[in-house]
Amino acid sequence: MPAAWPPIRARTESVGPASWWRCALLALLLVTSAAHSALSQLPQAPEPELRALLQRTVAESESFQDRFDAEVWLLDMSTRLQRYVPRADDRLTLLRLVHREASKAGLKPDLVLALIHAESRFDRFAISSVGAQGMMQVMPFWKAELGRPQDNLTDNATNLRYGCTILSYYLKKENGDLSRALARYNGSLGKNGYPARVIGIWQDIWYVKP
Repeated sequence: MPAAWPPIRARTESVGPASWWRCALLALLLVTSAAHSALSQLPQAPEPELRALLQRTVAESESFQDRFDAEVWLLDMSTRLQRYVPRADDRLTLLRLVHREASKAGLKPDLVLALIHAESRFDRFAISSVGAQGMMQVMPFWKAELGRPQDNLTDNATNLRYGCTILSYYLKKENGDLSRALARYNGSLGKNGYPARVIGIWQDIWYVKP
C-alpha cells in the first residue's frame, strides 16, 4: 500500500506582523502568476508588436483590382455561401468585407471564409465559452488593449478587421507556417486539431485555385 501522508498538525502559536506580511505577499504573487499564466493561454494573447499592428490597422479603412475578377469571385463564393447565409444581399455584403479585409492583411479571402466557417458558421452573434465574439471569434480584451472600448465585435466589418490582422500577424510570426499560425489564433499551439479542421474546411468547401 502507498505510504499515507503524515497528519497535519494544527499551529497554535500566533503569527507576527512580519510573518503575516510575508504570507500576504506570497499569496499576491501566486494570484498574479496564475492570472498571467491563464491570460497567456487565451486565444490571441496580446503581444506588444501585435497590439501596435492592430492599432494601425483598425483605424484604416477596397480590394478588387478588376471588375470582372470581382464578379467571378463574388458569384462563386455567393453560391457556396448560400447554405449558411440565405439572403443574397447579406452574402454579397459579407463577401465584399471578407475580400477587403483579407486582402488588406495579405491573406487569401477563401482561407478567411474557412476560418469563419470553423469559428462561427457565419453567425455574427456567436460567443465562445471563453468570451470570443463574432464571425472570427475575436477576444474582447483587444478593445481595451487598443483603447477602443466602443468597438462592436458583432459588427462584421470590425470583427473581420481585428481577426484578419491577428491571423496575418501570427502567419508572419510563424514564417508562413499556416498550421502553427492557426493554432496560435485558436490558443492551441502544439496541438493539430484546430488547424487540421480549418484547413480541411478550406480544402473541401472554400478553396479557390489560383
